[in-house]
Amino acid sequence: MLPRRCSRLVRTLHVSQKCQNLVGPNDPVSNLRPIIYTDTPNSPPKTQSEVGLNHPYSLREFSNEPPSPNHALELQYKLKREQLDTLNHSYWAESNTRFEAAKASVLSSIPDSASSETREHALSEFFKKWVVQEQDRQELYSREWRKRNFEVIVLGARIEYRRFKQRILG
Repeated sequence: MLPRRCSRLVRTLHVSQKCQNLVGPNDPVSNLRPIIYTDTPNSPPKTQSEVGLNHPYSLREFSNEPPSPNHALELQYKLKREQLDTLNHSYWAESNTRFEAAKASVLSSIPDSASSETREHALSEFFKKWVVQEQDRQELYSREWRKRNFEVIVLGARIEYRRFKQRILG
């Protein structure tokens, strides 16, 4: 058993928060599962007691106190996180749409009387050409995604660091 002073410190350092983010079913075009973040203003309330807090005419959401130092940073974090999700969804929806159209074009050019081996060979050649054709585009997307994802991670780390300091210092 920890001494009382140590157990208090452990409780102070404990950072787990209940995350209630919701994950939806796969999008039919992008094939990505959308996330509904419950820490955003438009998210559904988590408990019955919070129903009044998110009501469009509730005065509880307004306070006379100035926003916390983390407020602007948290808003920036949430905005960047949602922009990253939008970038990801847009890229894969557009890419998959173009891929399916090109694949359908290849399949329509093969006569109905063609053997399954002929179809497989045509699709294999199509896939090979598709990967080469999309390589530069994929690299640009990956670079942009990594850059934005790193920004989101850094913002999240700064927020957690500030929260940690607030818990430790008072």
